[in-house]
Amino acid sequence: MPVKNIENKVAIVTGGTRGIGRAITERLLEEGARVAICGRRQKSVDETVGILSRKGDIFGAEADVTRLADVRRFIAAVQQRFGTVDILVNNAGTGSFAAVADLTPETWDRTIALNLSGVYYCCHEVLPIFKQGGGGDVVNIGSLAGTNAFAGGAAYNASKFGLIGFSEAMMLDHRGDGVRVSVVMPGSVNTGFGGHPEGAENNWKIPPEDIAEVVVNVLQMPRGTTIGRVEVRPSRPPRKI
Repeated sequence: MPVKNIENKVAIVTGGTRGIGRAITERLLEEGARVAICGRRQKSVDETVGILSRKGDIFGAEADVTRLADVRRFIAAVQQRFGTVDILVNNAGTGSFAAVADLTPETWDRTIALNLSGVYYCCHEVLPIFKQGGGGDVVNIGSLAGTNAFAGGAAYNASKFGLIGFSEAMMLDHRGDGVRVSVVMPGSVNTGFGGHPEGAENNWKIPPEDIAEVVVNVLQMPRGTTIGRVEVRPSRPPRKI
């Protein structure tokens, strides 16, 4: 049975101001974790912190995880605020979709930088903190697009396929240090991600709160068990005609 081992832990959630990241932040606060979030706009960070502060101890700062200097500054601020880091949820991501012939180099670079390099930067900076503390948890928010390619998804597919490979290699590198690494792989989530509309007409999609619940369940597993991958799918997607 899962055990309650999140209370008073310090968690970082990248891209924690909206969508899945915000839902994860709120759920972790409800479990008694202390949570630090980042986003690319200070206004959005401040608004989120103001709203969720009633749920628990939350800290936020502006940071673009595609910039190593931003990541270092943010994690240093988290350490100053909370003293340590126990959990890292790499949620920040982007989705741009085009056939390879129409895919601009700028879009390719931005997608790989945010969905893959940013994860590496955050993990690289947090691992020494985990080592000092005797271990920690990394949960990377991937996608079913990390195992299922689709037309128009070259950049997104590449970033998410790469994320799975990175996560599994990191797990093998550092499980002896008490570090657990998991990948949560949602299908369609009702967040407006990738330019798709958000709302009741898409209520067949997974609520972001359900992804947050999966993350909490992964973190609450006894320390001797690591959940490697979790695939999360809508139960009743529209029938294809």
